[in-house]
Amino acid sequence: MLADNHINQLLNTFLNKREDEVLEFKEAKKGLQTDDLRKYISALSNEANLRRKDCAWLIYGVSDKLPRKAVGTEYQIPAKLKQDIAGSMTAGLTLREIYETEREGKRILMFQIPAAPKGIPIAWNGHYFGRNGESTCALSIDKIEEIRRQTEDDWSAGIIEDASIDDLDPLAIKVAKTEFLKRNPKYAEEMTTWDDATFLNKAKLTRRGKITRTALILLGKDEAEHLLSPAVAKIRWNLKTVSNEDKDYEIFGIPFILSTEEVYRKIRNLKFRYLLNEQSLFPEELLRYEPFCIRELLYNCIAHQDYTKRARINVVEFEDHHLIFSNYGTFIPLSIERVIEANAPEESYRNPFLVEAMRNLNMIETQGGGIRKVYTFQRKRLFPMPDYDFSEGKVRATLHGCIISEDFARMLQQDTELPLHTVLALDKVQKQRPLSDEEWKDVKKRELVEGRKTAPFLSHRTVEMLETNEFKEQYIRNKAFDNSYYKKLILSYIYEWEHASLSQLEQLLTSKLPDSYTQIQKKRKISNLLAELRRDECIVWGSGKVWKLTAKGNDKRSKL
Repeated sequence: MLADNHINQLLNTFLNKREDEVLEFKEAKKGLQTDDLRKYISALSNEANLRRKDCAWLIYGVSDKLPRKAVGTEYQIPAKLKQDIAGSMTAGLTLREIYETEREGKRILMFQIPAAPKGIPIAWNGHYFGRNGESTCALSIDKIEEIRRQTEDDWSAGIIEDASIDDLDPLAIKVAKTEFLKRNPKYAEEMTTWDDATFLNKAKLTRRGKITRTALILLGKDEAEHLLSPAVAKIRWNLKTVSNEDKDYEIFGIPFILSTEEVYRKIRNLKFRYLLNEQSLFPEELLRYEPFCIRELLYNCIAHQDYTKRARINVVEFEDHHLIFSNYGTFIPLSIERVIEANAPEESYRNPFLVEAMRNLNMIETQGGGIRKVYTFQRKRLFPMPDYDFSEGKVRATLHGCIISEDFARMLQQDTELPLHTVLALDKVQKQRPLSDEEWKDVKKRELVEGRKTAPFLSHRTVEMLETNEFKEQYIRNKAFDNSYYKKLILSYIYEWEHASLSQLEQLLTSKLPDSYTQIQKKRKISNLLAELRRDECIVWGSGKVWKLTAKGNDKRSKL
């Protein structure tokens, strides 16, 4: 966080400069569309990386032509702006800070945008953006490759000169051979002639007989972990209550090929029963978590952990039946949606040597299908889709072990032909998460939802298909009345009691607005209704901080 005097000095410097690849001015009197803001973040972040800058700057409230003039901006920063941006950007990149200052009595906003991480070009919505002087455009292929080449050194392939085969766990080697044979049955006969050193080379765990960091992480003895120093290779399992209080924990070290099984056994994967078919008295019964999903997400943490951060991999189990897997390091694919839709291997990995070894030991999929399978398993169970959070330089994956919305579950049960990308969009609706423009168009086109993009709810067609009174009642509660209905309530209340405070009107209307609205959206709706009535000269803001009715308003009340 920069001090106020530093920010003012920076602004003074910027005002005398031309726009370039890492500096952009916008009058933005009302702000920019969020999608346009994301394009600028992608472009400025990539260019800051290429120019070896720590950050780039986007400035609202200043003219973009020299000589510059402060025009001011009324843009109000949404509470979750950083989080919303991170959800659609490569590696969860978002704004570092937003600074507010003044020039000539005009409000100025300065967005500090971090440079793209080493080796990871930043994309928004699957597209890379860059700058050509002061113009924003598609990031050229040569610039993309220049950024990607920054990570040609693979930490996981590094040789540990002081290590020997004696630092590897014999049981871990035995398990590794069994799993290698499952993945590579063609070597069944030949493997009978291999000694341990030959096997380690063939499985690509060692390099010319020398112990690599990968070999130590997967097969090393616990007491040999110091050979990885200053890097850390630990997994922490933590059990938490519903109120987020620690209840139990345990820390596991190398060899990960064995300790991951210990972590798996700590997770309380009990039976879950649910009855969604009203025509049957027999409930469905299954494990809360599909074992493949637990292993896939845990192995992904190991494969993509940035071990140089000296941090542990975390598996947090909550008593309200969800798991969170987290590892340090940015998310290299463009987005989860792209991984699922492409169903193909990624072009680059943080630890390619480790990833290849884990593939040979049957620990992960590199055909691009692992994460997609996790989503598919959740869909078959009628459970919520996994959630990913890429903020704070971490990757957090949440796996749900129960149904959180019966209407969503029934929809999946009724319509088994929905494509996975549509299921993902509907999953966001049930969790009240923002939809992208493409997702909104998709679910609207299929007539699955109604309402606004910021407050969607299940459509009349969908609710009718579910055939339960509960969902029909919920549909009515979600459906907004015409604005004239709410305006008449406001005018009638003020007429009856001669005046009304804002809090009184909020109390009157809040329960009558759709359930699909958040509390913030309800307050905003009421504010807009009052603004419209004031513009129409139906109400005035009187002394005592209350609204009062005008003659025109009384006339309109009687006609509504």
